[in-house]
Amino acid sequence: MERVVDIETDNLYLAVHRGFLTVHAGSEERGRIALDDIGALIVHAHGTTWSTSVFTRLSDRGVPVVICGPNHAPAAIVWPLEGHHLQGARMRAQLSASRPLAKQLWKDIVRAKIAMQGETLARNGHEAGAFSLLSRRVRSGDPDNIEAQAARRYWKTLFGPGFTRDQEGEGINGLLNYGYTVLRAIVSRAICASGLHPTIGIFHANRANAFALADDLMEPYRPLVDQIVHDLVQDGRTAVTPETKQALTAITTLDLPGPLGLSPLSVQVQRFVHSLAQSFESGVVQLELPNPPPIGVNAAPDVSNAQT
Repeated sequence: MERVVDIETDNLYLAVHRGFLTVHAGSEERGRIALDDIGALIVHAHGTTWSTSVFTRLSDRGVPVVICGPNHAPAAIVWPLEGHHLQGARMRAQLSASRPLAKQLWKDIVRAKIAMQGETLARNGHEAGAFSLLSRRVRSGDPDNIEAQAARRYWKTLFGPGFTRDQEGEGINGLLNYGYTVLRAIVSRAICASGLHPTIGIFHANRANAFALADDLMEPYRPLVDQIVHDLVQDGRTAVTPETKQALTAITTLDLPGPLGLSPLSVQVQRFVHSLAQSFESGVVQLELPNPPPIGVNAAPDVSNAQT
């Protein structure tokens, strides 16, 4: 299972030695991990220094390097130039995708997100019937902004009437930011592996957003992060610490049902993004969207497989 590696200690030096990412503090080696075992590298710490080989060797493997700001949200992502062997053809198909196709794709993504939000609320004992209704009301391109209507209900129900989603906030918001950073890295790697370009989004079109497509495609998975954060908060853990990071990075191992049975989230994301690439090429919507974890499966995965 590919691991998410998080660098949170200040003044460390990262290098590559004989197929391993090595981490040093001065002359002391603090740890190492095989490059082939890394799914994403996330850096929070101040004073981190690098060997150029870190970027080139990880890029060779399609591994994104995510550099975070103080709010635990990504400030920059190093993304490989080369990915899938059909990258050129798929990017041309992505660029030439018709507006009606993009609107239909976005409709299905929003419906899946709202359905996953409803599932998350139901798992925590809340009434979620309205979310099934809202999901069915989403039309092509979501012109009625049903996504926002669902979000207003969702946040207040899941985290209480006093909660407001704020990307610059701390506490619950900081945990959400970090969890979404992990998710963005997973999706970004799958985009690279599928030969698509992360800047060319389906819905998000902010010219300053270099990862608009990643932001589009992570939407159905966000409620899975929300569930982990909810469980952490219920356990009295509201700060971004090594322990809460470990719980959030373990989302890569969460098993989700699909046509081939249960698969880890990281694998399901790859299939989802591949299905998007096929949709661009064929001009027909054929998305393999995520389904909620089975009843009885803890949506907060075992942290024993996480790497911090």
